[in-house]
Amino acid sequence: MEYGIVLLALAVFFGLFMAWGIGANDVANAMGTSVGSRALTIRQAVVVAGIFVFAGAWLAGGEVTQTIRSGMVDSELLADSPDLLVFGMLAALAAAGTWLMVASYFGWPVSTTHSIIGAIIGFAVVGLGFEVVRWERVGTIAMSWVLSPMIGGAIAFALFRSIQLLILDTAQPLKNARRWAPLYIFLTAFVTALVTMFKGLTHVGLNLTTVQSYSLAILISLGVVAAGMLAIRRLRFEEIPADENGSHFSDVEKVFGVLMVVTGCAMAFALGSNDVANAVGPLAAVVDVIQTGEVDPETLVPMWVLLLGGFGIVFGLFTYGHKVIATVGTGITQLTPSRGYAATAAAAATVVLASGTGLPISTTHTLVGAILGVGLARGIAAIDLRLVRMIFMSWIVTLPAGAILAIVFFFVLRGLLG
Repeated sequence: MEYGIVLLALAVFFGLFMAWGIGANDVANAMGTSVGSRALTIRQAVVVAGIFVFAGAWLAGGEVTQTIRSGMVDSELLADSPDLLVFGMLAALAAAGTWLMVASYFGWPVSTTHSIIGAIIGFAVVGLGFEVVRWERVGTIAMSWVLSPMIGGAIAFALFRSIQLLILDTAQPLKNARRWAPLYIFLTAFVTALVTMFKGLTHVGLNLTTVQSYSLAILISLGVVAAGMLAIRRLRFEEIPADENGSHFSDVEKVFGVLMVVTGCAMAFALGSNDVANAVGPLAAVVDVIQTGEVDPETLVPMWVLLLGGFGIVFGLFTYGHKVIATVGTGITQLTPSRGYAATAAAAATVVLASGTGLPISTTHTLVGAILGVGLARGIAAIDLRLVRMIFMSWIVTLPAGAILAIVFFFVLRGLLG
């Protein structure tokens, strides 16, 4: 293909740019609850996320990735025009990366999957025509704008109310925190292990049955409970006398701090394994077309492409993730480890529920909804409604913004190199 080296260099650059955007936005919002609740410092969160996101991207990031994201466009329509696919995917990566950079600058947590889907719709419309896009899939995505935050919020509300009733509002919250901690640790580990299996390990060809997945999740969870209880026993609690009702709320939050570390690690791994496909899928498609000159609906992702995606994600979180972390961690509502735990565990539970039932959801939207649910459990005054309105608007704008930017990049690239 003419300009093959130039196109390959552009593909690598735009793929890195998109991965950087995923790190700055998606991974940042996954770690936001841990930082906002002060279970982890921002430096610790970057290190933890870096390790687990990179592990997720590398170990479970996808041996086979669909080049046309989420079946939005029929790949057979591009079989006779591989150059169109190359320009389209380059435009999609550049457009989605640009939108994620803008959203991250303003601290808006948006869906990286919706960004890349919007971008692919944009190039497909101008490159192939309006009728080639599967518009019913777009309707399904629009449903997720409502479903994701509602389900995440409802589960988080219920989970935090249980923490209030069983621990925080009792006469001896520290004693009850220690009593109920094994159950909450088990629930956290169980749900997040299932997230990893349903959203992560399928990529590496390890297709476990439902019974195998649940059995393995139970075994992992029991191991995590043992490790968690050991960590709680090593905590140093305040030696000062308790207040009038015998409570040590700072000590109670230390117990939940242990749970927050567990949820943070697992969410980072699941995000790395799942969302790296948004960056490496289009990049792998371009690399394959440049090497073979043909369009293959399913492309084996080379290991160097996965590593590039993992590196880009970690670099994005490290250099620019602080703004979205601030929005999710402290902007929407004030988080403590117990509130952050309820939000993150609820988001993970929603992802598992959706994976099992086929509900169209976004991890980002779910987590924001879960944080809102925790805020509502404390009363509507605990939520910054102005910021919430801004976030909702950014979600609606994501799909058309990705599409418009992709159209611009598509014409520029085809004009320069076509």
